[in-house]
Amino acid sequence: MRKRGAVCGDWTIIGDTRKPFSGKLRGCGIAAPVRIRVVSDVFLSQLALMDCQTAITFKTWIENTAKPAFADRGGGLKGIRLVGHYACRTQNNQPRARLSEHARGRAIDISSFILMDGTVITVGNGWKADDTSDVMRDLHTGACGLFGTVLGPNSDRFHQGHFHFDTARRRSGSICR
Repeated sequence: MRKRGAVCGDWTIIGDTRKPFSGKLRGCGIAAPVRIRVVSDVFLSQLALMDCQTAITFKTWIENTAKPAFADRGGGLKGIRLVGHYACRTQNNQPRARLSEHARGRAIDISSFILMDGTVITVGNGWKADDTSDVMRDLHTGACGLFGTVLGPNSDRFHQGHFHFDTARRRSGSICR
């Protein structure tokens, strides 16, 4: 598995392990980071740094929700365009806000989906388009409960163009907006 580039004990998550690190803000960093590039044969637009719990949860969502959602469109799902993963920062980059789950390697932001035929469906436009809004809502709903926080275009002004998924666990339960 390691020769193939598998990480997190899962042969379908391809990347490499990294050394533990911390960031410039207190609480930033990842104790056991992985940098992934392919998940279940779906290519990521950039290397994504996260912890294994987030990588495995992301894989589950790709296999159970994203791939089936695009199974009958454009030859299926080929890639996912990311706009965020690990970053030592506060929530929504706002001053005095709490530390983001991105700062702990527990979050991923998705802006679009690339199909086998080259079609690109963006979250922002797809959310409103007649022919893709149902798919976008299925992708959003399929992440709810699996991830601790799921934010989409209707959640707030900071997430109008992408999905935010993180694996934070709260006593009050999952957040799905």
